[in-house]
Amino acid sequence: MNEPDIWWSYWYFHLPNYAFSMLFYTLWGRFLLGAFLKPDTKNYIYRWFCRLTDWLIRPVAFITPSIIPPMVIAPVAAFWVLIMRIAFFAIMYAAELTPRLAPAAG
Repeated sequence: MNEPDIWWSYWYFHLPNYAFSMLFYTLWGRFLLGAFLKPDTKNYIYRWFCRLTDWLIRPVAFITPSIIPPMVIAPVAAFWVLIMRIAFFAIMYAAELTPRLAPAAG
């Protein structure tokens, strides 16, 4: 069983893909907790979600039309992260740098 290690063989794909995924779900967590908590809450999970995503919220809030309420900026940012993740996958797939399914035996 000399199968290649699917993780370490494609680390350059998995690490950015994981970072995009983590950022996407952190933005959704920020949005959902923000719906129930006050902005100045002492909740440490919400504060960390804000701390981890503030760097992305600022530029997205700047380019988003002002008619969009500030509370909805996090899902808008999550949408852009999703678009970047799909584009990253498409580029890596076209360059044949993603894991592929093995052909069926037999």
